[in-house]
Amino acid sequence: MSLFTHVLACLFGIGSWVAINGMWVELPLIVPSIPEGWYLPSYLTIIIQMANIGPLFITLMHRFRPGVLDERPVIYTIVTVGVVATFLLAFLWNRTLTFGGGEHSAALLSLSFLLSVVDCTSSVTFLPFMMRLQPRYLTTYFIGEGLSGLVPALVALTQGVGVVHCKNASVNANFSMGNSSLGFDGELQAHYQPANFSAQGFFLFLSAMMMVCLGAFLLLNFHPAVAREHKSKGYVDDSQRVEKIDMSQAPNNENPEQTPMLDFPEGPVIKLRSSFGKGTYSRTELVFIFVVLAWVNALTNAVLPSVQAYSCLPYGNQAYHLAATLSSVANPVACFIAMFVPIRTLVLMGFLTVTGTGFGAYIMAMAALSPCPLLINHDLGAALIVLTWVIFVLTLSYVKVIIGVILRDEGHSALVWCGAVVQLGSMLGALSMFPLVSVYTLFQSGDPCNTKCPK
Repeated sequence: MSLFTHVLACLFGIGSWVAINGMWVELPLIVPSIPEGWYLPSYLTIIIQMANIGPLFITLMHRFRPGVLDERPVIYTIVTVGVVATFLLAFLWNRTLTFGGGEHSAALLSLSFLLSVVDCTSSVTFLPFMMRLQPRYLTTYFIGEGLSGLVPALVALTQGVGVVHCKNASVNANFSMGNSSLGFDGELQAHYQPANFSAQGFFLFLSAMMMVCLGAFLLLNFHPAVAREHKSKGYVDDSQRVEKIDMSQAPNNENPEQTPMLDFPEGPVIKLRSSFGKGTYSRTELVFIFVVLAWVNALTNAVLPSVQAYSCLPYGNQAYHLAATLSSVANPVACFIAMFVPIRTLVLMGFLTVTGTGFGAYIMAMAALSPCPLLINHDLGAALIVLTWVIFVLTLSYVKVIIGVILRDEGHSALVWCGAVVQLGSMLGALSMFPLVSVYTLFQSGDPCNTKCPK
């Protein structure tokens, strides 16, 4: 039944961010039909940051009232809210209300806030819940979390969202006024392909995915085969041959589990190096781990995604779609690799972080140079930007999984703080990029059909 539990953990992880990721990929279809237009992405950015009130409350409860808050009722609540909100979104997303001197998509913005609370709160509840299962299932959960971005992206591709065809403008505007022509000869215009199915169908799909997540969570709690996993208070790490105790089920008066990194002599009591369960890492090492975690999530969840269109569109619509799709694939692939190659050394973590940051710097540089980045008139430029996006996501996603595995071994409270730092890093990244992109407009978008740059 281990495979069954792995599947449930994966489906549970998909529900963590599938709703908000689905909102982002559906934007090209939603935006033309609402009064906010392309200001909607900016509004969504602010709404998602406001929704961090959920993880803030959970983190403060764990900090000041440890052991009082059980994450399971919270998960039932937020996943149920996610099911209902996505279902209502399918029928209300294009409804508007008139207030404040204009029309506004009140239902869309309100339901987006609820979905943001659901997904943000999942960061500090889903991970601690995984402490109730054996450690090998945590990596499977991360695979599901990566699929929460890939699955809606693939459905949106099937839907045909954002597919552009370049047509000669002279065919569509072949007329003149008097003796003066409009001069459209040779110009190409971008025409977006009609969707294969409506936004309503897409949101109903998201609601079904949230129901699948709820079903997986129910089975993780009550299925007899999984319940036996809960009852196991110890497991053996074959690489270390040290018995560990599951802190999520150990009474408060039990001794903390031993570190798998060291072989303790019998007799003297070992002093813990940190305030977490086992104290494997010193405070300095934990600060380093959490700083890396915040930095990696700021880059992957906010900073680079906000400039993806600027970095890719100058190379053409195909390069943009390839970069978006393959980078979504790279996330679960990195988690899958981490399942079989779980290297936990801080040196490798630092090396991969620096490497991923370097590729991210190249992406940011191309976005800053838009609409005329390097190698714009060569296939090599398009190949490089796609490959850079894939390596960037692959390396930093691996870092995130390894940090999750490390903190899982440190105990329940470490995973709570893991989720809180993930949200903190994402929030700082979003707040730093919002004024640069939306207020000061430092980035200029490329035209997928007409690229005119000096040679």
